[in-house]
Amino acid sequence: QVQLVESGGGLVQAGGSLRLSCAASGRTFSRYAMGWFRQAPGKEREFVASITWSGGSTLYANSVKGRFTISRDNAKNTLYLQMSSLKPEDTAVYYCARGSTGYSSDSGPYDYWGQGTQVTVSS
Repeated sequence: QVQLVESGGGLVQAGGSLRLSCAASGRTFSRYAMGWFRQAPGKEREFVASITWSGGSTLYANSVKGRFTISRDNAKNTLYLQMSSLKPEDTAVYYCARGSTGYSSDSGPYDYWGQGTQVTVSS
């Protein structure tokens, strides 16, 4: 059983930065692509970023490209999302997820999900 636990969320002013972490249990973390998604109140969950198992390739939503950076440390079983130049529209619950069949912007290939961490950006 895989467990994913996000942390690092909080309240930040517009223009500020936060770094989210996702700690994964088990010994298979390094074999899988990982992704970040988010869901704002009243909206559907949307893709944010994903990364291959090696960290060699990344994919970003257009809305966060140039502001967010996804990375991973396979030795620590941890996924990161560095968020900069935050905007009020980035306010959402952020989820990390494991990509069972590779990295993708579609939520379908992701089989394990964390409980989420709240990010609130004030204007």
